[in-house]
Amino acid sequence: MNTITSKLSGKTRSEHDLIGDMEIPVEYYFGVQTMRALENFEISRSKLYHYPQFILALADVKAAAALANKELGILDPTIADAIVEACYEIKGGSLHDQFVVDMVQGGAGTSTNMNANEVIANRALEILGFEKGDYVHCHPNNHVNLSQSTNDAYPTALKIALYRSIVELQKSWVKIIDALREKGKEFAQVIKMGRTQLQDAVPMTLGQEFEAFAINLQEEIQRLEQNRILLLETNMGATAIGTGINSDPEYTAVCTRHLANVSGIDVVAAENLIEATSDTTVFITNSSAFKRLAVKLSKMCNDLRLLSSGPRTGLNEINLPPMQPGSSIMPGKVNPVIPEVVNQIAYKVIGNDLTVTMASEAGQLQLNVMEPIIAYSLMESIEMLINGINTLRTKCIIGITANVDRCKEMVLNSIGLVTALNPYLGYENSTKVAAEALETGRGVYDIVLERNLMDKEKLDEILKPENMIQPRKIDKI
Repeated sequence: MNTITSKLSGKTRSEHDLIGDMEIPVEYYFGVQTMRALENFEISRSKLYHYPQFILALADVKAAAALANKELGILDPTIADAIVEACYEIKGGSLHDQFVVDMVQGGAGTSTNMNANEVIANRALEILGFEKGDYVHCHPNNHVNLSQSTNDAYPTALKIALYRSIVELQKSWVKIIDALREKGKEFAQVIKMGRTQLQDAVPMTLGQEFEAFAINLQEEIQRLEQNRILLLETNMGATAIGTGINSDPEYTAVCTRHLANVSGIDVVAAENLIEATSDTTVFITNSSAFKRLAVKLSKMCNDLRLLSSGPRTGLNEINLPPMQPGSSIMPGKVNPVIPEVVNQIAYKVIGNDLTVTMASEAGQLQLNVMEPIIAYSLMESIEMLINGINTLRTKCIIGITANVDRCKEMVLNSIGLVTALNPYLGYENSTKVAAEALETGRGVYDIVLERNLMDKEKLDEILKPENMIQPRKIDKI
């Protein structure tokens, strides 16, 4: 609660729940149930206000519910309008510091839902001209939570928050792909050695290597979008277990229509609300996509660290931008700190995916009570991926330079050149040339001429590095 911006006067208001009475500072827009959650769940120290997209989505859900209840004639229009106004203020950025519950909590998300209900109710009371806590005029449960349960409001808000957050993730992803493509063009003429199993393989260009990075990441754009669409199905109107108890028969359709309008997202009602309330595998599907992004980013960062290793005793084919001194004891040392931090982000996202999987599997009967850890893991993964991707692009990829001479030197001195001679000399002769080159330290070029295996003109043509980076016609064997 130390981030709440309001100064406390010391005055309180009295609120009660089934546990008993509690004094609440008059400045707080949340109430007794949120205070209980603050006492019970000091777990992750990651608060709801750390994830504004989740707050905005909760406001969307509560506004849509109020509009639906108003249209169906079961909520006083004056109260409904005040609730909607409060929700739109929250959507505009107000009162976010009042969403204070820990993201990790027991109760299937009830603390988060009640935090939203209380803040909205108390702001609606002010709009109506009453004091905070005067719940007879606008009650967190009776009015703000009307026709709802945590079990439909919470997962629906989570889906909306994820849907929007993935858009931001896609934007960052596209930008790093573009940056890699630019490096591919910049390094198109830089001949270097390709490697398999950390051993010399055959020549390629540094541009081809970076273009491959770009293509590898590009493949994930469609997967992200396909999985994001699955989040459009909501269970509003399910209330407790999917039977729709305490809601109007028309509520699901009307609320879904209003939610689409309020959120600007084409949400649809699930075909079976009981199934939709108990099943959380859509979160596994999206988490899996985040894990794929993390794995691909981490593999690329491993490569960048290897390619820049040295500078004197490693590969040293590329230079990463120097970001900070690399050692408290070794003067002059500069480490690949940006790829390293992205590696660590990837490990966290991969771990979060396992958490989401296990939490989804833990669902029992008509509800999965583990949704808070699912929400926390997914929102954290997206945020860390966005931050990591942007950092990798701006502080590393864009500033990479090539050590052109070093790349070419390693190609010309590599035993891997013999692979290009295999179609002309045959595997046995090529193996003998490679073995002698390894044993003596001499170059492949000199050994082929010495053994009279090929004339100099043809050998020069075949062993031009630029002729070995793409398919070409060869003589019939």
